[in-house]
Amino acid sequence: MGLFSSSGSKTASSSDTGLYEAPGRTSRVKCWDARDTYFQCLDRNNILDALKHEEDAARLCGKESQAFEGNCALSWVKYFKQRRVAEYEKEQLLKKQAAESFPSR
Repeated sequence: MGLFSSSGSKTASSSDTGLYEAPGRTSRVKCWDARDTYFQCLDRNNILDALKHEEDAARLCGKESQAFEGNCALSWVKYFKQRRVAEYEKEQLLKKQAAESFPSR
């Protein structure tokens, strides 16, 4: 098992040359669908940060999490979870700035 082994990436495939190919369109769509289903479960259970609240996320959305992790490369899973929090924080900041810029009368 080398430094750059693909054991953590279920979506990459090995070519005849030993190089790894990026997932195709079908694999990406499966990943995105699994991600969306998982995030819907997190939303239903009021969990924003699945990395911070790992135990609750696993307990309440375990089936969805397994599908998400099974259909996406592990690096994508971590990225999407981090991006979810960053997007939420960005949205909250923009709402706050809009409220400060245009106070209601």
